[in-house]
Amino acid sequence: MHPIIFFSKMDFSQSNLFGYIEDLQELTIIERPVRRSLKTPEEIERLTVDEELSDIERAVYLLSSGQDIQGTSVVANLPVLMRQNPAETLRRVLPKIREVLHVAGVEMQLTAAVSFLTVLQEESVSIHTYSHSFLHIILQNLEHRDAGVSNAWLETLLAVIEALPKETIRHEILNPLVSKAQLSQTLQSRLVSCKIMGKLANKFEAHIIKREILPLVKSLCQDVEYEVRICMCRQLEHIAQGIGTELTKTVVLPELVELARDEGSSVRLAAFETLVNLLDMFDADDRSQTVLPLVKSFCEKSFKADESILVSLSFHLGKLCNGLYGIFTPEQHLRFLEFYKKLSTLGLQQENGHNDNQLQLQTLEQEKKYISVRKNCAYNFPAMIVFVDPKNFHLELYSIFFCLCHDPEVPVRYTMAISFYEVAKLLNSGVYTIHKELVTLLQDESLEVLDALVGHLPEILELMTSGGENSGSESKLLSIPDLIPALTTAEQRAATSLKWRTHEKLLQKYACLPHIISSDQIYYRFLHRMLTIILTNNVLPVQKAAARTLCVYLRYNRKQEQRHEVIQKLIEQLGQGKSYWNRLRFLDTCEFIMELFSKSFFCKYFFLPVLELTHDPVANVRMKLCYLLPKVKSTLKIPTDKHLLQQLELCIRKLLCQEKDKDVLTIVKRTVLELDRMEMSVDAEQLEKEKQQSEGRSTSINDKMFEKKRRDSKTSSVLAKSITLSVPGSSSGTSAGKDDKKSKLVRSQSFSTQALHPKYSNIDKCPNKSSATGYTSSVSGMGKSCMLSFSDDSFRTHSTGNSGNTAFPSSSSSRNLFNSADQKNNGNKERQSRKMSIKNRKSNS
Repeated sequence: MHPIIFFSKMDFSQSNLFGYIEDLQELTIIERPVRRSLKTPEEIERLTVDEELSDIERAVYLLSSGQDIQGTSVVANLPVLMRQNPAETLRRVLPKIREVLHVAGVEMQLTAAVSFLTVLQEESVSIHTYSHSFLHIILQNLEHRDAGVSNAWLETLLAVIEALPKETIRHEILNPLVSKAQLSQTLQSRLVSCKIMGKLANKFEAHIIKREILPLVKSLCQDVEYEVRICMCRQLEHIAQGIGTELTKTVVLPELVELARDEGSSVRLAAFETLVNLLDMFDADDRSQTVLPLVKSFCEKSFKADESILVSLSFHLGKLCNGLYGIFTPEQHLRFLEFYKKLSTLGLQQENGHNDNQLQLQTLEQEKKYISVRKNCAYNFPAMIVFVDPKNFHLELYSIFFCLCHDPEVPVRYTMAISFYEVAKLLNSGVYTIHKELVTLLQDESLEVLDALVGHLPEILELMTSGGENSGSESKLLSIPDLIPALTTAEQRAATSLKWRTHEKLLQKYACLPHIISSDQIYYRFLHRMLTIILTNNVLPVQKAAARTLCVYLRYNRKQEQRHEVIQKLIEQLGQGKSYWNRLRFLDTCEFIMELFSKSFFCKYFFLPVLELTHDPVANVRMKLCYLLPKVKSTLKIPTDKHLLQQLELCIRKLLCQEKDKDVLTIVKRTVLELDRMEMSVDAEQLEKEKQQSEGRSTSINDKMFEKKRRDSKTSSVLAKSITLSVPGSSSGTSAGKDDKKSKLVRSQSFSTQALHPKYSNIDKCPNKSSATGYTSSVSGMGKSCMLSFSDDSFRTHSTGNSGNTAFPSSSSSRNLFNSADQKNNGNKERQSRKMSIKNRKSNS
């Protein structure tokens, strides 16, 4: 095909014109299948169904006279029909499906197997009804000529067996199984029988299995077809778990031994894998006398056999070595260790000083199998550390560990990166010996390897720097210099790649560094890098991960100068940045700060910069701020932060009054309602101090009033002596009046002191009772009502501070009103006493 090239001026010469024509012809050929896929009017007519039909009627119609694709759709919709109308579906639809499946294609068969399983899992009908209606259809299609269809129905049957009662299984499945497993049956029938027997082993008692199932098992283990022997061999593990240890030793183990000596390599491999999986069920004698000789023979012949056997052997070697650990002689122990080492470098050896290019060329399939073998060796490396004892790691396994970490193939290094944490845990005090390999994997050219290593990076670094009792502090300090460049290189490589999830994951894990390295190292090598990522990276999850990690670094930084510098940069470059995207990230950062820092820290440095964004020209920024306001308010403490509460309420009023964007305004109103429902936290210590100060002021005022009244009472008592001479009984009245005045004074003192705290708390809650529409007026009104209740200065101070309302100066006028009223009352009393004394003098004269 000629490439179509567009020029500024097309050349229509004869030679070029033929090229364009050929291109157009090829394009028309591409479009032809699209035209052919369109339906003709006759086909559309045949596919059209009356809309007035019910779901059941439509399903029956499509199964009876519709096309295959319509029938398949009905079968796929069977679970829905069973949920809606199970009785009618079982009576009318299911028999039609049973008829259609006899001649159905592969697609409908696979769909039916899935639908039948879904009906079972959803429990649309009872298990008795299910077995009566669906089980026979499943059993009829088990031996379908297509292997994929047969396996699909078999999976459905195995799931059904789990739910069926024993009697149903015995009559409907086990009894027919005896005939299905006979040699005269087809290969597919015998393979199905093997898998069913493995499932039935856990459903019946041991004596039933011994009498009815084990004879079939022995027969199938000796089948003439190797596929049947392999299948039955793999089911022996399930059968052994069902019959117990004794029958396993007397029945299953002899069959495995015979299968391990089978002429087919695939059968021997299946027997070997089953033996390894059943090691825990064999006693020491069986392991040493029966299993170990078979394993030794299998390992010795493995290099001469097919490479697929080496792949399986390398995968099970760790489990095998640890399962037989107690019966190994020192010589056998060393032999299996050497065998593992040989597998770990399979395909990488150099012979007689010649490199791999001078060796016989290996096929591509061989190379893939060798890579799989080394990958399995990497998978089993932690198990081999246990096998040789971690104390012997450096002597026995370090060279293999080095080779696997530097393997030329990514899958091998990837597996080592995954298992690195397990290796570090096992080495414990000797973990410092694998530090270089950690640096190597951090600098690996494949990001897949880095991603695998990063999963447990915090735990690995923690072990590297503080995990060993015998590794002195000097070795830990020496390990830091080359670790930090490796960490920075890893982050830069992740940042320049297209795999942003790996970069995000790496930044999240780097939050552990304050526990690993010093604050100065973090400040100069990582902290500013996080700020750069927030400002320049284009991926939101990466920016958020960097913001949170930066906040963690700031949290553990104890140098005030460095802290203030970072805070200033966050406010100037993010909060006051020219890009609205940066201002949005500033709000994200503030959210992390509220999560990681104290409330007072946020209020001191970030509260007012956050509120400044209420004037932001971009609606998205204001909207995000509104969502954040409840968290912002939760950082405040009353009465310590009453001035910040005033600023918050002022910003809310401005948003309510001035916001023009309807979406933002809707969120503002919703946020105001949420803010009103919030309970303010109280600074108990500050509240106690202000309470003591207010009590001191009220006590001093009351003392002055008491002293003044006492002087007035002395003056009036002198005048009263003359009155008692002319008016009988006045002495008792005067003393009663004096007692009454004293009692009133004491009551007023006790009221002003005892009622301070609860009334103060009510005043604090006054602003929070306002609604979204009458925010200002209700706050001022409540403030006035609170001020009319008390005339103490302390109440006036707190009410004004908490409400944040300019309407509160009216309280000062009420205070002057009360004071002027008291002065008038005292003046009237004095004038009355003077008048009485003058009258008495006149009468005496």
